[in-house]
Amino acid sequence: MGRITVNLAPGELRKEGPIYDLPILVSILCASEQFPAPPEDSCMIGELSLDGRLRHANGVLSMTVKAKEEGFKSIFVPEANGPEAALVDGIDVYPVKDVRSLEMHLRGKELITPQRSEPFVPEYEALLDFADVVGQENAKRALTLAAAGFHHTLLIGAPGSGKSMMAKRLPSIMPYLTEKEALECTEIYSAAGLLPAGQALLRSRPVRSPHHSVSQFGFTGGGTRPRPGEISLAHNGILFLDEMPEFSRDTLESLRQPLEDGVVTITRVSGTCTFPSRFMLVCAMNPCRCGFFGHPTKACTCTVNQIREYRKRISGPLLDRIDLHVNVSPVLFEDLEKRKKGESSAFIRERVFKAREIQKERYKDIGITVNSQLTPDLIGRFCTPDARGQEILRAVFDRLSLSARGYDRILKVSRTIADLEGSPDITGEHIAEAVQYRSLDRDA
Repeated sequence: MGRITVNLAPGELRKEGPIYDLPILVSILCASEQFPAPPEDSCMIGELSLDGRLRHANGVLSMTVKAKEEGFKSIFVPEANGPEAALVDGIDVYPVKDVRSLEMHLRGKELITPQRSEPFVPEYEALLDFADVVGQENAKRALTLAAAGFHHTLLIGAPGSGKSMMAKRLPSIMPYLTEKEALECTEIYSAAGLLPAGQALLRSRPVRSPHHSVSQFGFTGGGTRPRPGEISLAHNGILFLDEMPEFSRDTLESLRQPLEDGVVTITRVSGTCTFPSRFMLVCAMNPCRCGFFGHPTKACTCTVNQIREYRKRISGPLLDRIDLHVNVSPVLFEDLEKRKKGESSAFIRERVFKAREIQKERYKDIGITVNSQLTPDLIGRFCTPDARGQEILRAVFDRLSLSARGYDRILKVSRTIADLEGSPDITGEHIAEAVQYRSLDRDA
């Protein structure tokens, strides 16, 4: 009988969570010569239940990646986390059921079979189809551009015009997740403890649609132990904000850094964490509080000041970071009466795929994949319009008092328009169409 002191060094590094259970136990058993020592190039993580079984742990994928970077050749993880950890190439993953099976493995009596990863096969979940959307050809064209270039989009229209309906169908025309993107998304969901049970890897693009009452911490991430928020859970996918002006101003302004840099940095007393947050922002809002400003048949009951105050809930710097401002008109009776099926998501997706392939080939040596990621120096290299386009841009810049960021957004969108048409050059027609998607700049 006696005391056992466990020293977790370095002391200034905060240690939290139950993942140290297994390594502490094995260390004690090895020190007391009850257990054979594991290989020096191996590491262990896992929470123990009272009967010696290992419980599922969060963040195992990220820890396995780090273990490989630190030079470990093998890692022992809870059995439930085996498929997730096996996604990392170059390190042997041993799924451990309980302490007894680990002991038998280390003694060489009953070896644990290393976990093998399954081949990555991207997929779409059961999705809604754009064929259900009646009319709204202008808005569908804008969402096609958004999917092709990964552009942030704001839909503005009266209640019932189909803004939310179309936004919910946007995932059906997005390209498949690549394996690299799937791993990034899985790391985030694993760290947040949101990875679906029995699923080692996310295979479809994440879509997050938080309610406008979400707290700023729930939106950006945070807490005593910083964890990813909605904008990180939407990484490589879509973040949909319905009724955008109803979100608190602080919540909306917290979007500025992620929209610009693709990451969000959270600072707490316990330390600083940086989470990836490169998502496609899709927002919907009414033109005024009553919703009928500019409606062809219903009268708006808002005063000029009320309309101005409602729109001021979205700041100019935030609007500047949104590529497409799209006016969504009310659906006409004639369109509803005919019930003519629109273009299906499959046909739209085919065009999006072709435009993405053009971008992938163009930027293969640069480290980006889509037009929305173009930096100012790359815009000058890849987004130079013809003489007519330059003339239109000059006139628009002066008339709308565009910022430099707004000017760049027009060029990025025009590059995507040209890609959808298979055109290597940006023409005046492409610039003119891109300008039409800056409606709030025109109304300012």
